[in-house]
Amino acid sequence: MTQNLARTVFLLAHTGRPAAIRSAELVVKGLLRHGIGVRVLEEEARDLPLPDEVRLVKEATPQCLDGCELLIVLGGDGTLLRGAEFARASGVPMLGVNLGRVGFLAEAERDDLDRVVDRVVARSYEVEERMTVDVVVHRNGDIVHTDWALNEAAVQKAGAEKLLEVVLEIDGRPVTGFGCDGVVLSTPTGSTAYAFSAGGPVVWPEVEALLMVPISAHALFAKPLVTSPDSVLAVEVLPHIPPGVLWCDGRRTVELPPGARVEVRRGAVPVRLARLHHSSFTDRLVAKFALPTTGWRGAPH
Repeated sequence: MTQNLARTVFLLAHTGRPAAIRSAELVVKGLLRHGIGVRVLEEEARDLPLPDEVRLVKEATPQCLDGCELLIVLGGDGTLLRGAEFARASGVPMLGVNLGRVGFLAEAERDDLDRVVDRVVARSYEVEERMTVDVVVHRNGDIVHTDWALNEAAVQKAGAEKLLEVVLEIDGRPVTGFGCDGVVLSTPTGSTAYAFSAGGPVVWPEVEALLMVPISAHALFAKPLVTSPDSVLAVEVLPHIPPGVLWCDGRRTVELPPGARVEVRRGAVPVRLARLHHSSFTDRLVAKFALPTTGWRGAPH
């Protein structure tokens, strides 16, 4: 079938996984069979058995998604977060297929690939926006680094020897200080990621809020805090200690010198996610963590 050049999908895959290679082949063939063009990064195409009709893109830039209606990502959480970088920069919705363990950002599992292709072909999906955070690092009053995150910005100690000494601030007012392994500054989307592992609350994605979750804090008051989405959260690294590190979504990192100040606020640019169905977040939570629900009878009718 001749490709419908008015419709193009970009495919991003973790080519180190055999499952991703097989899945990519299935998705590409299904889309091409229905006349939808496919683009793939040249560096990934070397590991994928792709037909000649696939358009190869040399540079991984936001512009490589120009004209694409959808970004399909095949892989685990790391690959999905990599895809989120493309989605945010380009504005193209991301449809994730989980080939890893948990995959809260994914909309489908590897067994759903035929259904994924059918729904894309029929344009039977909706797009929702997920809140991000913008991150600014100050030192001595100067901005020394800027970044963003979909899940979280994590301020952490750089080594295993000593604790990170910090003071927490919300909306320009100090809250508390302590020694800790770090502090997670999270979105609701990230509440099931690093913040969850650190003991933070699970927040439904449609709730607009920011989370501040201490990691192994040596303090009587070191509870997770949930604030307004319009709040500004800050972590100040005390000047007399070894440097720390800032991680954004576990992918991008920068050293935090003593005396650094990390500010996090609601991001100006969201990440757009494609949704195939209307299943509740409650059902997703139960399925992803295999939570026991035996004995549930539901409300009486």
